[in-house]
Amino acid sequence: MPSFRASTVRVGLACFVWKDNKFLMQQRFGSHGEGTWSVPGGHLEINESWEDCAAREVFEETGLHITNVRLLTLTNDIFAADKHYISIWMQSDWLSGEPSITEPDKCKAQSWNTFKDLPSPLFEPCWQNLRQAKPELFL
Repeated sequence: MPSFRASTVRVGLACFVWKDNKFLMQQRFGSHGEGTWSVPGGHLEINESWEDCAAREVFEETGLHITNVRLLTLTNDIFAADKHYISIWMQSDWLSGEPSITEPDKCKAQSWNTFKDLPSPLFEPCWQNLRQAKPELFL
């Protein structure tokens, strides 16, 4: 008989915001993965659509308004014995606003990047799993 751990798999959402062929990256602060880089995102809330979650998280974290929000892929991200996420990767187009650090307790830097000039270190294992799910992005 298999043994089961008493744990919860959480649903996270990450959103690429595209502007001028670059996307916004943020350096994480004050949470797991502190010091690593990823795109804006957070947790999906009860009764929230993926598109609404992406728009909310991007605005809360950056002050940007986005449009044309669409699914990129899903990944199964296991960080450690006690952290397991299903990550919804979305992408969007910049609509308005200038990026700012609106949550300094969660983010300490921002930059516009391409897949050829990613900052380091990346928020793993999410980015490793994204590479496996969508290798064409990294060519």
